[in-house]
Amino acid sequence: MRNVVRVLTGIAVPVLAAGVITAGSPGFGAYTVKSGDTLSHIANRYGTSVRTLVTLNKLPGNGNAIYAGEVLKLPGATKAAPKSRTAAKTPGKRSQLRMSRYVVKPGDTISKIAKRFRCSQANLLAANRMRASDRIFAGKSLRVPVKLKATAPKKSTRKKTKNNTFAGRTYADHIVAQADRNRATLKKRKHPTRAQMRTLIVATAKRYGVDPELALAVSWQESGWKQRVVSPANAIGAMQVIPSTGRFSSGIVGRDLDLLKAQDNVTAGVVLLDRLTGAAKLDIAVAGYYQGLGGVRRNGMYPDTKLYVKSVLRLKGQFEKGWNPLK
Repeated sequence: MRNVVRVLTGIAVPVLAAGVITAGSPGFGAYTVKSGDTLSHIANRYGTSVRTLVTLNKLPGNGNAIYAGEVLKLPGATKAAPKSRTAAKTPGKRSQLRMSRYVVKPGDTISKIAKRFRCSQANLLAANRMRASDRIFAGKSLRVPVKLKATAPKKSTRKKTKNNTFAGRTYADHIVAQADRNRATLKKRKHPTRAQMRTLIVATAKRYGVDPELALAVSWQESGWKQRVVSPANAIGAMQVIPSTGRFSSGIVGRDLDLLKAQDNVTAGVVLLDRLTGAAKLDIAVAGYYQGLGGVRRNGMYPDTKLYVKSVLRLKGQFEKGWNPLK
């Protein structure tokens, strides 16, 4: 569900963004999202594309977060989902979300409602296709994503296969294996909270002369300010940086950056933003973080790149107005 960034010399960096599923309507097929589904898997299963699903369902950002139990519009009639022998299995317990209805009461705020139902403000806003600046009023009905009790997955005798496909792109086994190792390493470590990551991103951006709100927007789009995130493309951490990008940034700062460490990860991403914004206008620089500056200049922005840029700049504007998705 993440998209890929080709940075400067072909370096690839994936991104992560939040999204919401909209209900189906007459004239389209409908698919109920299941635990473990990704937008790329659904697109492949029904012979369509991630971009088509994002556009058809008007998913904010790049539509990278979908919720079990929600319904997607599909182009054409819905067919029974084919059984896949290579479908990726998620070990451990599965957490699912269901949408509940809540009627706003006097004195309610998005923050209070999110806290009451133990969901994030970002997910609550996304579930209702709202912006942080939108107002709520007593009597308004809201969709609230409620986490269901995790259930243990059924054991399977089928041989598990690696999920090498990501946003419609397939990565080599050795890259996915390295990503798995990095993910396992990060899982064992204690990481800064998202609030601490926010402070770290702002401080690092100021140190390198990068707009703090831009750095916050890119990192929120990429990972939701989470250091433990690793994609199948082996993009690591809060800024979703792959090793080759880390080496590029290391050469600029004059020391080896360990992408598994929060400070070094943020430094690598911020240094890259500094170089991109110094070489191009803001929208082109943001597109370069996603598609690669050379690729943007040669081919223009791809459709998914345009969505990425729009989402990052929208987030940047919200941060400039004081929005904090953690409250």
